[in-house]
Amino acid sequence: MKKGLVLKITGGNYTIKDLETKGVIMAKASGKLRYVRVASDKIITVSPKAGDIVNYENNYILSVNERKNSLRRPDCCNIDQVVLIFSCKEPDFSFNLLDNFILHIEKEKINVKIVITKIDLLKDDELKKLKNDLSYYERIGYEVYYTSSKINDGIDVLKPLFENKISVLSGQTGAGKSSLLNAIDPNYKQETNEISKALGRGKHTTRTTELLEYDNGYIADTPGFSSLDFIGFEIDDLKRGFKDFYELSKECRYSDCNHINEPDCNVKNNLDKILKSRYENYLKFYEEIKKNKKY
Repeated sequence: MKKGLVLKITGGNYTIKDLETKGVIMAKASGKLRYVRVASDKIITVSPKAGDIVNYENNYILSVNERKNSLRRPDCCNIDQVVLIFSCKEPDFSFNLLDNFILHIEKEKINVKIVITKIDLLKDDELKKLKNDLSYYERIGYEVYYTSSKINDGIDVLKPLFENKISVLSGQTGAGKSSLLNAIDPNYKQETNEISKALGRGKHTTRTTELLEYDNGYIADTPGFSSLDFIGFEIDDLKRGFKDFYELSKECRYSDCNHINEPDCNVKNNLDKILKSRYENYLKFYEEIKKNKKY
């Protein structure tokens, strides 16, 4: 049996790179791999996805090797890092969406890096305020980069991030992921589109997840998202996913403190040191998860 890396899925066809010959072939999945089943409120994906190492013969995928991690949105696996692409403007930057993405990625224990695009669209004072707010994320351990594909500011700084890694490019719709990919390597020739003025958000130019070869690694271009749900999330996932809160919680009076109304909560005692929107988003996500789980 041969081993291959799934690069792309189009309908029921899988583009696979053979790990020995390095050749690229098209394959289909065997019958038992063509479904997704749900058990105990958790989605168990049986079908291969981009990033999977698979065993195949005669252009048929027979089995999927164990994954080190797996994302549902975007739908890919075996990732070394997720590079979140968010725009300053057109569409407007969203701390709620940023925290939502980070929470989903932290659940899978994948490294996160943040790239802010379209900085040419902000006035100096607007960019200064955004950088000041985002400095909070740098203080709690996330690398933040600022760039614009139009003025080529910061593109060269980003290129080394992808060396020898499988990286996912993800983030809000219309943030400029495809434009950024084209700036990194013009050979990708990714389709780009304008922002919808009526809706205030971008149109989906990337319709499927695809691994693109780059500098001894791969960059996964994925569809952008305007929202993410909390299917399969527990309150504990939320508390651990906000890693800055998790560190503070070690000094809470109660080991199961939810940081809502509990007395002597070290998170609430340190709200003056936490970005205001960060705690507000925590509360919103808490209510969403609680509603889904019917606690």
